[in-house]
Amino acid sequence: MRSILRELLRGEISVEEAERAIESAQLKLGDRVRFDILREKRTGFPEAVFAPGKSDEDIINIIRTVGDVIVTRLPPERAEGIMDGLDLGDDYTADYHETARVLAVRSGEPERLGRIGVLSAGTSDIPVAEEARVVAEESGCEVLTAYDVGVAGIHRLLEPLQDMLESDVKVLIVVAGMEGALPSVVAGLVDVPVIAVPTSVGYGVGEGGFAALNSMLQSCSPGIGVVNIDNGFGAAVLAVKILRAFAGD
Repeated sequence: MRSILRELLRGEISVEEAERAIESAQLKLGDRVRFDILREKRTGFPEAVFAPGKSDEDIINIIRTVGDVIVTRLPPERAEGIMDGLDLGDDYTADYHETARVLAVRSGEPERLGRIGVLSAGTSDIPVAEEARVVAEESGCEVLTAYDVGVAGIHRLLEPLQDMLESDVKVLIVVAGMEGALPSVVAGLVDVPVIAVPTSVGYGVGEGGFAALNSMLQSCSPGIGVVNIDNGFGAAVLAVKILRAFAGD
């Protein structure tokens, strides 16, 4: 992308030629899908495939064409048929993580980035926490986890949190529904960035995750970044980018 823009600025190519070059960087699969093959170079993280709204055939065609792909929000009843239809050969491995609803297809091992921690307040928050864990691991992170360590039994938090800090985690992803208090508590105890993930677990005024989201956004503990409700994927991507910034120092 930068080389195209430099050539355009130097007058070496026309605007029309630049448009065609940029268009060619998008992999068009039929009339339904334009896959952004340069996203990783631009942003540090490749385009993932969000399964809802895409047919099984769409997803199979993307994987067959692109190769290394993370597919998110893929229910188990669709995953089996998609994996059966891939026929990727021996160079690729395809792993489906049912709790996370993530299908990961890769060739080789990712570059090792460093260590992060993922905590969930309750067992009902685990699917979102697992989405974050799987995406982070597929991107090269070593992930330590501690689940069901919410504020209703705060004594459960201290030992695993201390273990994570002693293991030199660089980032903590903290997942919580209901009133969403756990990220604020954790951020008040640690000196590393905390990525807060509200979940849609809750009822009454907490229904849909908005109480947790608002609680995290107005936390009095500094050093918290908040992603959207149930967005374990987004939390993992942010953690990966932070680790890559550490690696670049």
